[in-house]
Amino acid sequence: MADKSENSDKSAANGRGGSPAALEVLRTAGAQLAELTGLRAETVTRFERTDEGWVIEIEVLELPRVPDTMSLMASYEVTTDRDGQLTGYRRARRYERGRSDRR
Repeated sequence: MADKSENSDKSAANGRGGSPAALEVLRTAGAQLAELTGLRAETVTRFERTDEGWVIEIEVLELPRVPDTMSLMASYEVTTDRDGQLTGYRRARRYERGRSDRR
């Protein structure tokens, strides 16, 4: 049987009410996206809790080129349930690494 402090540590790591901690959700979503697309996450640009779970925007390298500033990047919007399991993803945009947004 686990002692009381061990149970408290697990609860703290899981975040509020037994739901997974934010970093755990990020790691899981990134790994699931990589498995489905074959693309490795480079950075996270959005991370937001919703009523249904989480919305995460992950940037990936889609097509490496030389020079690196001409490589094609993509931004994927990933949604998860409250447990952090991937429920869907879509490519939100595609762009050259060296280009900035016109916003």
